[in-house]
Amino acid sequence: MEFVKFKRRNFFRRLGIFLMILGPGIITGSVDNDAGGITTYSIAGAQYGYSLIWTLIPSFVVLVVIQEMNARMGIVTGKGLSDLIRENAGIKITFFIFIGLLLTGIGNTTTEFAGVAGSMEVFGISKYISVPVIAVMVWLLVVKGTYKIAERIFLIFSMSLLTYVVSAFMGKPDWKEIGSAVINPKLEISTNSMTMIIALVGTTIAPWMQFYMQSTVIEKGLKMRHYKYTIADIVVGCVITVVVAFFIMIACGSTLYPNGIIINEAKDAAISLRPLAGNLASYVFAFGLFIASIFSATILPLATAYFVCEAFGFETGIDKKWDEAREFYVLYTGILIVSVIIILIPNAPLIPISLWSQVINGILLPVVLVSMMILVNKKKIMGNYVNGRTTNIIGWGAVIILIALSFALLILPILNK
Repeated sequence: MEFVKFKRRNFFRRLGIFLMILGPGIITGSVDNDAGGITTYSIAGAQYGYSLIWTLIPSFVVLVVIQEMNARMGIVTGKGLSDLIRENAGIKITFFIFIGLLLTGIGNTTTEFAGVAGSMEVFGISKYISVPVIAVMVWLLVVKGTYKIAERIFLIFSMSLLTYVVSAFMGKPDWKEIGSAVINPKLEISTNSMTMIIALVGTTIAPWMQFYMQSTVIEKGLKMRHYKYTIADIVVGCVITVVVAFFIMIACGSTLYPNGIIINEAKDAAISLRPLAGNLASYVFAFGLFIASIFSATILPLATAYFVCEAFGFETGIDKKWDEAREFYVLYTGILIVSVIIILIPNAPLIPISLWSQVINGILLPVVLVSMMILVNKKKIMGNYVNGRTTNIIGWGAVIILIALSFALLILPILNK
């Protein structure tokens, strides 16, 4: 009896620790399903049906391994990835890497506000009302709030993304066909398919995630005694990422693809679902897009501000006041303002911005991963916590595949001439 009581107390103690640590992994994984991601998954489902769902399996494995390395580096060193790159690669290389990441950060944030605008238009609300209102709310949450408050709100947003599961089932998918597409994947070799695969990988495993994950682990004050709970948090976050992506592709693959409906953005998917799966499916899809867009419009500029300021030695952190981290908050505010202005310009090229920001993410990712792999294998930095053989095989394998895909994207248009 005493042994049972001890086990029960031990279980609740561990559960309490996990709930305290819960956050960085789930939030980072969930933000990955942003407006740009939803757009990419929707277009992939509408254009290719179920045939590209298989890409989510290797993406999940690589995502877990990469996030684990980030968390471990943050816990062991107490430094962000940007800090470590600057200290080991020098200012010049750091500058060029982060200029590219800053531009994609602005592009990604613009895409999030495009998601806010598009989703609210489905409900009949103009972007000239929805975008400024949401931008002000997002700014107040980050600048006037604390990390603890923001994290709780972000976790609620993460759970809201599961509305896409409902939307997918309303489309009455063919599960046998889905299983066949996953077990026996077919790869079409063309510029369009390669671009889509890179976009899918670029949105599932985005460069900004590596910096944000490591920064939040540090801001939360996690130590090696919390490591196993952090891994559980990461795995749950990665599962949510892939499950949401899976059901978005199913929702569009089971309704839009059979009917030959071509879409250019996630809003088109929500509207196109109405005659095929009913008003409720359309509204559920649009609501999921709205929640994801607000969530990511908060996190993506925050992640960009984190890694740029860390790279150049400025103070960071939403628990700090404006005067304590002026550069951090100015950069965050500036990214929001620029993104909102672009969205409010009539006839702005939002679709190319959305898709190509994901493609650029896919091309930049190998650069970030190479930097990570070098750093995490340095004993001088990591001590006894350097990578093991399996982690290195998966990490370097991902780098090689991503470089090969990027190279294919460059040479296929030349070969097809």
